[in-house]
Amino acid sequence: MAADSPAISIVPSRESTVGSTVVRRALPQRDRRTVGPWCFADHMGPDDHPSGIGPHPHIGLQTVTWILDGALVHRDSLGTEQEIRPGQLNLMTAGRGVSHAEELSDGRGGLHGIQLWVAQPDATRGGPPAFEHHAELPEADLAIGTATVLVGSFAGATAATRRDTDHAGAELRLQRGRTTVPLDPTYEHAFVVLEGVGQINGSPLRPGRLAHLPTGVDEIDIAVDETARIMILGGTPFEAPVKMWWNYVARSLDEIDEANRDWIGGHDRYGDTGSRFDRIEPPAVSWTSGSPSGDGRGVSPRSPTPPTLPD
Repeated sequence: MAADSPAISIVPSRESTVGSTVVRRALPQRDRRTVGPWCFADHMGPDDHPSGIGPHPHIGLQTVTWILDGALVHRDSLGTEQEIRPGQLNLMTAGRGVSHAEELSDGRGGLHGIQLWVAQPDATRGGPPAFEHHAELPEADLAIGTATVLVGSFAGATAATRRDTDHAGAELRLQRGRTTVPLDPTYEHAFVVLEGVGQINGSPLRPGRLAHLPTGVDEIDIAVDETARIMILGGTPFEAPVKMWWNYVARSLDEIDEANRDWIGGHDRYGDTGSRFDRIEPPAVSWTSGSPSGDGRGVSPRSPTPPTLPD
């Protein structure tokens, strides 16, 4: 669906259910697998009765978890047990292999947030897994609000978050009015509205839509009638096409096959999370439609298989 500006394209997210939570999957899309290195964006909730996500594996990516409401406890095979609340950031690097689970924090009620994946470059995707939690993040003032920088640099503020590629992510909290937002022209960008309704260069954008800008754009006009929270993701075009299936980000079908066999077989590359949930088994493998291109993520014990993105 073309927007009014020739530089912008706006496409619908795909609605799915992970556990009991409805998600709007903005990335990957059939015709757009990555924006910079960002390769996955699940807008979760709002959900008054969410369920947890049992232990599941990852390779070749970083998970970036951002919460607007509620709280989660992250457990991983590195021995991490970390609660995340609104305004805080969890970043887990999978490298050659890690497993994790997300459990609801006791007494925290509903859940609203976004989970993002960043594809790792060849230089680090075979490296060791890691985890970091950021209780505070830098902010930048905008004409009608504030930007919280999750990773990289935006509007003069820079986060200390690890990044293996040239990319950035920020959440804009905007009040009624209009502002011009600076952009890195070497990046391509995506905008995902988490709350409210905004206009990007005059084109309306609401939850359930993704706006994409190619490289070469150094600023964007955003207008808000009431209030809005908008996630902006940017980065230099990724170094190589990625193959995604279930929870794996790789370069070849053979890599995915090996990673999946290791998870099924209990290989020690994935360790143990110590979660109270049962580990999640992958869906049946079938490459009859070509190389894997799923939009995976771990699913709740209540959901036997994740949705897939056909070629």
